[in-house]
Amino acid sequence: MPFTIIQQDITRMQVDAIVNAANTDLAMGGGVCGAIFRAAGPEKLQAACDKVAPIKTGQAAITPGFELPAKFVIHAAGPVYRQWDAKQSAQLLRSAYMESLKLAFQNGCRSIAFPLISSGIYGYPKEEALQVASTAIRDFLGDHDMDVYLVIFDRATFAISRELLRAVPHSEI
Repeated sequence: MPFTIIQQDITRMQVDAIVNAANTDLAMGGGVCGAIFRAAGPEKLQAACDKVAPIKTGQAAITPGFELPAKFVIHAAGPVYRQWDAKQSAQLLRSAYMESLKLAFQNGCRSIAFPLISSGIYGYPKEEALQVASTAIRDFLGDHDMDVYLVIFDRATFAISRELLRAVPHSEI
């Protein structure tokens, strides 16, 4: 199955790349970002990020995964919700997914795991973020062969994903 939604800790995913919901400075933050930095080795990952930072909202950059099971970390800067109008927010969020997928493909990745970008501290409504993510991923997979996982950490959001995305295969680990 090329696109799967799972409930899991993204730092434990056995994939070629995981995506970090990053800030534009690629600095260690809280939430998913902090967990990824801690699991990768914060000093090593920050030093690698400093070499490719900053990026713009909607863009992505790639670094090694260091201590993670994943070979790469792709840092995607999603929008802060309400900083732009709804259409711009959706375009920037979609771009963060598409740019991440392109970087993974360009670096030979056959599998990638995403968190729900911008849905934490950035305040993007989870239902809307799930719709943008699933559309972007499906569009990319129309032309590319890659296993893509959307990793949902909390049960409430995972339940929403089941309701909204019935057409997408999903599992719980």
